[in-house]
Amino acid sequence: MFYGASMTSVIRASPESLKRVSLVLFYGLVHCENVIPLLCKASAFAKSLHFQPSYGALSIPVGKWLHVRYMRNASVGIKADGETVRFSLNKQCDGNRLPMEEKKGTKRVKMSKKAKRNELRFYRLKAKKKINSPSPEVRIRYKLEKAKRKEAWLIEKLTKFELPKAPAEAYDPEILTDEERHYLKRTGEKKKNYVQVGRRGVFGGVVLNMHLHWKKHETVKVVCKPCEPGKIHEYAEVLAQLSKGIVIDINPSNTIIFYRGKNYVQPEVISPPDTLSKDKALEKYRYEQSLEHTGWFIEKLEKELEAYYEHVAQYKKGKEDAQPDSSDNNTGEKNR
Repeated sequence: MFYGASMTSVIRASPESLKRVSLVLFYGLVHCENVIPLLCKASAFAKSLHFQPSYGALSIPVGKWLHVRYMRNASVGIKADGETVRFSLNKQCDGNRLPMEEKKGTKRVKMSKKAKRNELRFYRLKAKKKINSPSPEVRIRYKLEKAKRKEAWLIEKLTKFELPKAPAEAYDPEILTDEERHYLKRTGEKKKNYVQVGRRGVFGGVVLNMHLHWKKHETVKVVCKPCEPGKIHEYAEVLAQLSKGIVIDINPSNTIIFYRGKNYVQPEVISPPDTLSKDKALEKYRYEQSLEHTGWFIEKLEKELEAYYEHVAQYKKGKEDAQPDSSDNNTGEKNR
């Protein structure tokens, strides 16, 4: 396929055959040396094309009508086979624009309220049938699939609370003697100033409160309640990294004593930027708690499903063992 030359060269080549042709049709012609001489011999073919006098639309031998607005991104192709010349229209689109057919295909159809309600009703009835199924396997499998879907959804939600960690700053904690540690431990236990670490865990507000206490006190006591067993050491490590304090002692009663340091200077940004806010920390805790309970429920359902399969296997085995015994009894009766 060749794409023809400019309009002026084409009109000079065959002026009689192209008087009736709309200028829009030949807008996309590209330079081609082999086609232009043949246009003079193709006057009879050009006259066979019936064009309407108006510039609004044009007719093609195929019988389809195309409006000018659909020709904006179209090009006219010319096929030259020997002494014959054939015209063809090819749709072309820009990189940013889609053709009309693709636009129509990607158009979203809005569902009516009645259709949405009917769809939800269908899914509810489908779930109700599985829940009330006489087969225990169907019931357990439905609950297990639902729990696994919830687990995947919770994991996806928790990924949103993962903050990009800032590059770790050079931190050189001060070296304290045993006597200094003993003194700071006693003073920290006697004083009543403390910071609470609750169900939200470590977030920006905890570190901020520690710095506020260190304005007037050398030590601060961090109370972790409620705290899972073994998690207090993790809290102590995270708080020491965020606040640049020194861990003096970790009591078994879920309390940590922090020392601010001899050359303590309050930082310009008291609350670290790579920590969660109070509301976000609570939301994360709720998702984590739900994920933990969902994991326990999945384990319980998997055990129930295994027990059901074992029960079915034992029942089939007992049934198979009972069949040969009954056949032996029948043969003995016949022999008698």
